[in-house]
Amino acid sequence: MSFSKKVKDELVMHVGSARHCRLAELSAILAFGGQLSESGSHLILKLHTENEAVARKYFTLIKKTFNINIEISVKQNKNGNNENNNLTYTLIIYNNDIVTKILQATKHDINDVEDGKLGFPGQIVVERICCKRAFIRGAYLLAGSMSNPKKAYHLEFVTEDLNKAEKLAEIIGTFSIDAKIIKRKKNYVAYIKEGSQIVDLLNVMEAHVALMDLENVRILKEMRNQVNRHVNCEAANISKTVEAASKQIEDILFIRDHIGFENLAENLREIARLRIEYPEASLRELGTMLSPSIGKSGVNHRLRKLSMIADYYREHKEESLDDKKKNCN
Repeated sequence: MSFSKKVKDELVMHVGSARHCRLAELSAILAFGGQLSESGSHLILKLHTENEAVARKYFTLIKKTFNINIEISVKQNKNGNNENNNLTYTLIIYNNDIVTKILQATKHDINDVEDGKLGFPGQIVVERICCKRAFIRGAYLLAGSMSNPKKAYHLEFVTEDLNKAEKLAEIIGTFSIDAKIIKRKKNYVAYIKEGSQIVDLLNVMEAHVALMDLENVRILKEMRNQVNRHVNCEAANISKTVEAASKQIEDILFIRDHIGFENLAENLREIARLRIEYPEASLRELGTMLSPSIGKSGVNHRLRKLSMIADYYREHKEESLDDKKKNCN
């Protein structure tokens, strides 16, 4: 089962106790999945879904809110590829008075219908914070999906209507969650890619089990990233240390072979011999081997001076050896 379906299965189990919240959720379901048509003098309100849980939730909301039954038909999809055995559920209400009552209660304008699809409901349906939560929950059931958080953080709502995408993003924005909108072929997608904001939205929709699952994934990812960063940093530091030590030893050997340690000042001669003897030691460790011991910066200063001496000699090969010896002290 996909993570997205787990979220929907959890949301289906949440039925608001307040009538206004149930109406807000119904309103979103109708806005993103409802169809209104006429047959003669009869209004027909339909909802198509391939998710059995969503069909069950819609049926429950209609039953609890209006105390009416819905006709349900189930068809096998010939070329379907979904998580519900390739079945499509169609929930139908034929009664004119009941259809009108439902549309009025959910603040849908019977004249705001395009190609049989209902428009966005009136603002009054989401005046309360709890109703905004319920509306977003209903929208996710019909138009939402979420990627597996182990692979990527991405939650989206897909609709063919730009106005619906913008209005939904506006409602989501009241919870300080930034839903962006892009066009994908013929659809408009309101999406969220920031992990912490997806957590916030799951909390808004009251999908608390999915929220905890996502947080566990985020914690494991962050721990893994921290370990990787630490390992990479350590590897980089080791590489730098090895390169620096190699250069220091190369310079010291050059001085030994062309000038001789006996021509170095005592403090430089001492650190030069220690560096050759302990090539893998850190600067701090080298400092503790000296008597008296010195700090990391003191060791670094002496090694840099040795490198300057070696570089100076390389650049002035035409000068006499005596002149070089003078510069060593």
